[in-house]
Amino acid sequence: MSSGRRLEGKIVIITGGASGIGAEAARLFTENGARVVIADVQDEIGQNVAVSIGEDKVSYYHCDVRDETEVENAVKLTVEKHGRIDVLFSNAGVLEKQQGSILDLDLHDFDRVMAVNLRGAAAFIKHVARSMVESGTRGSIVCTTSVAAKIAGTGTTTPHGYTASKHALLGLIKSAAGELGKHGIRVNGVAPFGIATPMVCDGFRMEAGKIEQFFSSQANLKGIVLKARHVAEAALFLASDDSAYVSGHNLAVDGGYTVVKP
Repeated sequence: MSSGRRLEGKIVIITGGASGIGAEAARLFTENGARVVIADVQDEIGQNVAVSIGEDKVSYYHCDVRDETEVENAVKLTVEKHGRIDVLFSNAGVLEKQQGSILDLDLHDFDRVMAVNLRGAAAFIKHVARSMVESGTRGSIVCTTSVAAKIAGTGTTTPHGYTASKHALLGLIKSAAGELGKHGIRVNGVAPFGIATPMVCDGFRMEAGKIEQFFSSQANLKGIVLKARHVAEAALFLASDDSAYVSGHNLAVDGGYTVVKP
């Protein structure tokens, strides 16, 4: 998939691009000809990713997606450097610090999750879409949702705030797609099953191998372990012209999990 240069000459912003799915997307998108701007708060890690890929291909900007001023500045800096934005991959996300029953829900933590996973995505969609409309760019916006945007009820394995944020994000994707279509801008989601990313490992306080074993035991599709690269490849499809008439869609990368689970 990475040999087709499917984003040749495209300018891409990836939020949460310092690690996990975002970092894999940065690598894959540049392999496909894109110039990438990583927007993240993990400065050292993000800068190291940029250096490892090549600073002629990747730039790193510190950006807390909860701060609309920082979001607006990241968009402005990208446009000043590259002239336009063709693709937004809104991937930044967090889990609850403490997972547990709805009866003990920590609303401060809930607000933090919603601020990153939903409000942060909304801020980037707002400012990137403004830029696309002003420049006449027929762009693509892709957001990382989750199987938790389709199903719920797993309690501690899929925390309540995270589930709520991803359901809301899917609604935002559909709403934005409905408005932005008249400008030729597509908005889609990519919905992965569980992956052993640093965020998930930290959230579950387990090492990557054990996380993969756990999710594989729960998976519908056997014989393959879901990796960040698989999700990045789905995001590449939605970012590229291969999906030129796809908008308002939430592409499941879940091995059929949400189809067969109640």
